[in-house]
Amino acid sequence: MLRKFGLFLTAVVLLALFSTAAAQDTTTIRYFTFSAAPDHLEDLDTIVQAFQAENPDITVEVSSAPFADYFTLLQADVVSGDTPDVFELNYENFVTYAANNTLLDIGSMVSADAPFYPRALEAFQYQGTQYALPETFSTVLLFYNADLFDQAGIDYPTADWTWADATEAATAIKALGDDVWGLYSPTQFWEFYKKAGQNGECQFFNADMTESTINSPACVSTLETMVNFMNDGLMPTAAQLSGVSDSELFLSGKVGMLVTGIWMFDAFADAPFNWDVQVEPMINQHANHFFANGVAVSAATANPEAAAKWAEFLTSSETAATVRVDSAWELPALDQPAYFEAYLEKTPPANRAAVFQALENPVTPPVIERQSEMQDAVNALLTQVADGELSAQDALDQAKTALDALLP
Repeated sequence: MLRKFGLFLTAVVLLALFSTAAAQDTTTIRYFTFSAAPDHLEDLDTIVQAFQAENPDITVEVSSAPFADYFTLLQADVVSGDTPDVFELNYENFVTYAANNTLLDIGSMVSADAPFYPRALEAFQYQGTQYALPETFSTVLLFYNADLFDQAGIDYPTADWTWADATEAATAIKALGDDVWGLYSPTQFWEFYKKAGQNGECQFFNADMTESTINSPACVSTLETMVNFMNDGLMPTAAQLSGVSDSELFLSGKVGMLVTGIWMFDAFADAPFNWDVQVEPMINQHANHFFANGVAVSAATANPEAAAKWAEFLTSSETAATVRVDSAWELPALDQPAYFEAYLEKTPPANRAAVFQALENPVTPPVIERQSEMQDAVNALLTQVADGELSAQDALDQAKTALDALLP
């Protein structure tokens, strides 16, 4: 009996030692997210479980916060020295965190065959260093009411269109009636920097970011192109909209073309008319919005290789891509057509290929440390131009003064 009891104790001790050793061999990674909350936490858990099945020595602990609170909480963690190992960043905040030495250089830790869109990967480089991986993206396209084009007897937009072509089409559609508009493209910061990219010669800042060049002739011309849509009566003013949103205007069948994001596909799915999408027209070159979230690894992590492995799986694995596409949880920035077959086959719109065609010429917003102040200053001045209170030149002269004051 004593011998059996001794053997039992030995087994218990060995089991305890084995469990302790196993626990010591398991690395725990803390991941902080805003995009999963609240609708996609189960989808994220599916990705986590798949990762842990492939990497049983790594445990991922997830915490989340709504976007409105996320960056305040993340900054507090950074200041306190309790930064999560891996966390999400949108592009605008990515630049700030990279510039402040908060992020780990993970370029050498990423698999050479990870199937990211090259331009998407480049967007999360800072001064040539890969400080984050592109997680998801959205693009902005030209939505058009095919029925109105048919009524006006004009051809549908093509990928080669310029804004001059769009203006000509908008004029023909506007002629259909006083309650019909040719197009709608908002006059605001996000549209302005994108159309500046379509100009190609308009830059908000000089190369070394020491001075704003937002009042250059090319930028003034770009802004005049935007406001002329209203000045020529092709696009409604804010007063003429009378509180109706641009999406409501499109759904009512009263506007021929609308510049908006691919997140509106489902909202427009049951529109009582035929519609489709095309890449946005250009001024002298193509440039398309690239709204993106990235995944970064903290420079302070104690487990850089495990953290980078999770970041890569979350952003580039087939499992993660499939979960995102199937659940409509944004689109992964991956050059893998097979992952998107079901998405591309779904209609409307028929031309979903334009979503990925737009990735060939992405444009990201100009970013400075005092980002929100810049956006607010430019937006306020653009509104005054749209309202006829300032000329494009006067507004951008004032914008230059404001932006120069915000630079370090």
